[in-house]
Amino acid sequence: MIEFIEIIKYILLGIIQGITEIFPVSSSGHLTIFSNLLGMDLTNLSIFLMLTNAGSFLALLFFFRNDVKSLIRGSWRFVVKREVHCKEDFIYVTKLVIAIIPIGIFGLLMKDLLPDDMLVVGFSLILTSGLLYYIYQQRDIQWKSDVTWRNAVVIGAFQMFAIFPGISRSGITITGGLSQKIELKKVLRFSFLSYLIISVPVTLLGIYEAIYVTESIHLVGYSLAFLMSFIFSLISVKFLYEYVKVKNLVYFSVYCLFAGIISIALFFIL
Repeated sequence: MIEFIEIIKYILLGIIQGITEIFPVSSSGHLTIFSNLLGMDLTNLSIFLMLTNAGSFLALLFFFRNDVKSLIRGSWRFVVKREVHCKEDFIYVTKLVIAIIPIGIFGLLMKDLLPDDMLVVGFSLILTSGLLYYIYQQRDIQWKSDVTWRNAVVIGAFQMFAIFPGISRSGITITGGLSQKIELKKVLRFSFLSYLIISVPVTLLGIYEAIYVTESIHLVGYSLAFLMSFIFSLISVKFLYEYVKVKNLVYFSVYCLFAGIISIALFFIL
């Protein structure tokens, strides 16, 4: 019975990772909250976190597979074969790289210094709520469709703060993009494609660090959590792309506000 309960815990965390990685509500924050509620220590689950993040990565890679193939093919043709008509693909990839540089540098510098208790998560979720509500208030402005060089730099600067647990990476990049009047679907595409790029070195670093980790691996639990993360990330990104509008961001704002308050309360209760 105890073994079954452990498996359920891993499955639940996998589902939470899958949903919250995509929606602008912070996966790191939710995993911190639920791991505490379930009596699981995330500091001893580095391989587990790497696998569930890999599930989200593969789901997004599958969803954006045509975009990824097109951008890689176009960039290759422009750089190697000098096909001028593919220049825009190369420029777009360059903008994606520019947008991930701040979070890459900041993340390496701060990764061992960041607090991850529920008090920090709570205040960060409330901040995420405020940012989303600010964007919701701008819902009636005229949107533009292109991501400029300046937009890429600003989105990168916003994205840098996503290393703090409770600050949603998708939420902060949506805020950065929409604050510059970029159309929501264009921001989502740019946000998730930049996530795919930064996830590659992060995953490789995680694999390297995992070599030195003495973590007992629950094979069934980890495997099911990985599968749940993939499935629910894929479902969530399809839903987000299909149905979420700027005017709907207020619901995520309200949710993050209540989640933040609950996290702060749990910090003092548990």
